[in-house]
Amino acid sequence: MGFSASMTFFLSRHLKAFDVPNERSSHTGITPRGGGIAIMTAFLAGISLIHFIGDKTPIYTPYFLGFLFSSLVITALSLYDDFFDVSFKLKLGGQIIAIIVGLLSGILIDKVHLPIFEEANMGVWAYPLTFLWILGLTNAYNFIDGLDGLAAGTAVIAALFFAFICFVQGSHFIYLASLTLAASSFGFLVFNWPPAKIFMGDVGSTFIGFAFAVMAVIAARYDHSHTSLFVMPLLLFHFIFDTAFTFFRRLLNAENVFTAHRAHLYQLLNRLGHSHKQVTLIYLAMTVLQGLAAIWMVSISGPERVYIFLPFLICYFICAKWIIGKIKQKGIIV
Repeated sequence: MGFSASMTFFLSRHLKAFDVPNERSSHTGITPRGGGIAIMTAFLAGISLIHFIGDKTPIYTPYFLGFLFSSLVITALSLYDDFFDVSFKLKLGGQIIAIIVGLLSGILIDKVHLPIFEEANMGVWAYPLTFLWILGLTNAYNFIDGLDGLAAGTAVIAALFFAFICFVQGSHFIYLASLTLAASSFGFLVFNWPPAKIFMGDVGSTFIGFAFAVMAVIAARYDHSHTSLFVMPLLLFHFIFDTAFTFFRRLLNAENVFTAHRAHLYQLLNRLGHSHKQVTLIYLAMTVLQGLAAIWMVSISGPERVYIFLPFLICYFICAKWIIGKIKQKGIIV
């Protein structure tokens, strides 16, 4: 991890990959970005060893190769964006290509357990469902990477909870892959904790979101544990809620939802006067609570597991309304 961090600083300096503060920034100093390459390098090297050397850990090779190559595709474009900046359309196109690679390798959500419907076989709908799940979580994670330590800290906690749940349920590959992601994210967090010395950039946040999304599918359908697909959405529910709430609020306000902004709930908390560390600790505490709820959720049999989301949904909606009210009260333009 130390070597990867040094390499990142070298690339940032020579390719001029620095985050320069502007009117949308929540930081004040020029900071190198692209540090997520360290997370990606450590993770992909780790899971490759897990798959090719472990005698009990391998998953079906086409699934693994699909995961590996799609991760490399999305990482390459994200890294290029960190250094040279690319258009939204190009970034989206690269993500679509990466997801299609995964789908063609067979990584699909072909069954879902839902209340009333019990187990639903998705049939041909498995392709759009999997596509939307991976695309949605990839971008939700990317959008939340705006404060020091937030994305990396959440990755550590969520990956550790996912590893524990998968281990208890008898997972082999995803259990160790989750520990690898937690370790690589923690190594980066040392440099990214407020005040951050380096940012992970798109190459980190996009990759982590993509990795979590694909690992959730593999754990649910192809690893020994067959861990509920709802575990990962619950572990990252505060990110998903923040992204969805902000998207629909901006849409209802007739704003261009594809332009950069500072209107996410975590950004508004920061603009209300809470420091990077304070907001990050609040979101990390949410991750812990969601992790504990996920452990409880998997002990419940049947599709009724989805009801665990309701208390969090109600709580987050109340908090969101409170934050918006405070923003309006202080006259802060969003």
